[in-house]
Amino acid sequence: MKKSYKRLVIDTATKYIYLSLVFDNEEVDSLYQVGDNNHSVTIMPFLDQMLKNQQIGLSDLDEVIVGIGPGSYTGVRIGVTVAKMIAYLNQIPIKTISSLALIASHSNAKHVLALIDARRSNGFVAFFNQDKNLEYVYEDVLMNIEKFKNNLKVDYDVLEFGKPNIIKILESSLLKEVTNVHDLVPNYLQVTEAERNLKNA
Repeated sequence: MKKSYKRLVIDTATKYIYLSLVFDNEEVDSLYQVGDNNHSVTIMPFLDQMLKNQQIGLSDLDEVIVGIGPGSYTGVRIGVTVAKMIAYLNQIPIKTISSLALIASHSNAKHVLALIDARRSNGFVAFFNQDKNLEYVYEDVLMNIEKFKNNLKVDYDVLEFGKPNIIKILESSLLKEVTNVHDLVPNYLQVTEAERNLKNA
């Protein structure tokens, strides 16, 4: 019997935690659940249970896909750290995907504005077209939300959350291969509070 190609998908950039197991081109198990600022506590038990459900171990995986942000500084770091650990310890290839692209994949609209609130009227935003496959019109940026919307001249769907359609992501050209797992860093898109305080000191 032909061995199936097993992918693990991880994204913790928002208040939602998303885990998915894809065998060949079928999502066989997934979790999309709002957290209580506790992704670091819940991610491994959730992942362990999903692997047990499918009767596999981490070493059976063929690929890891991780959302690298933008989003919550701590949240993004959790998902990326776990993905890097799994990929490195098990010698598994790793690919990255924008967390905004994951959000956008939930919509079936032709044009999608994916948005993560960044406070003070700003947001992490990206604009997508999906005539055929999901693709960027405007890539991830941190800016004033209304100013960004003013640049858009077509009707569009606005999404701040929604369970990703991982098959749509796999069919797109948005995934990026990581050649060296140690070089993988989150896409924070903003200066952290600590860095701001350091600069102002």
